[in-house]
Amino acid sequence: MLAVSLVVAVIVSRQFGRRTWAQEDGAPTAQASPAGGAASGPKASSVLFDMFFIGILVARLAFVLRWLPAYVAEPWSVLRIGDGGFTWWAGLLAALGWGGWKLRQSPGLRVPLIAGSVSGLLAWGALLGSVWLMHQSSVELPTTEMTTLDDERVTLSSMSGQPLVVNLWATWCPPCRREMPVLAKGQASTPDVGFVFVNQGEGPEQIRDYLQAEGLSLDNVLLDPFSSLMNEMGARGLPTTLFFDADGRLVDFHMGELTQAGLASKLKAVAGSPGPLSPTPPEVP
Repeated sequence: MLAVSLVVAVIVSRQFGRRTWAQEDGAPTAQASPAGGAASGPKASSVLFDMFFIGILVARLAFVLRWLPAYVAEPWSVLRIGDGGFTWWAGLLAALGWGGWKLRQSPGLRVPLIAGSVSGLLAWGALLGSVWLMHQSSVELPTTEMTTLDDERVTLSSMSGQPLVVNLWATWCPPCRREMPVLAKGQASTPDVGFVFVNQGEGPEQIRDYLQAEGLSLDNVLLDPFSSLMNEMGARGLPTTLFFDADGRLVDFHMGELTQAGLASKLKAVAGSPGPLSPTPPEVP
């Protein structure tokens, strides 16, 4: 979504940059010389690129500071940006602040830069809105029948009544193995949230051997031998973690490895409880 928004912002800034130069030069507004496009558009677009990367950097740093205890325990997890750990309002303020400072230095960039920034924000908002609408379509706990390690049949829909975290995983999947201790800790420390580990395509003995070798004690380990749940939920890879509220509605999902801070932030949003840790007070201004 961010990449699409950046592309929209750059395209719009270039178009407004060419038109602004053409008007100042006395040419028809629809025409612009190559020099005009190069003189105004690229400068505005370079500022937009700076705003983009500064915003992402500040958003990540703000998230790290907010969940500092988790990152102190696992310093290298700071680099795992795939956990979705960004405080977007902080990044947005930083990006807009940088853009405002550059405008003071180069007032001639005002029209293309403002037009590009507004267009990018509108594109980002539209994409976020579409995702929100999809979440509001009430995707509910699936009724796919699975089995426990003891060969008992069970469905996720029978587990509604509390927030539920459903992890799709496999023993051959390296990121699944790396995040499993994080999920195990979350399950042990957050009794008011149900955790379900749905293995994709493997047998009970293979799963038991893995859990024993890793020293993991997990509740609610289910078998999905034909990856039916993965197909039903439209998951494109492993690991995928689905977050359902107490009414059984899908409210969030994450594809890829979760860090301790990433899981805690999602649990706080879904269940009001951060699980194994709390944010560092006060929140980053």
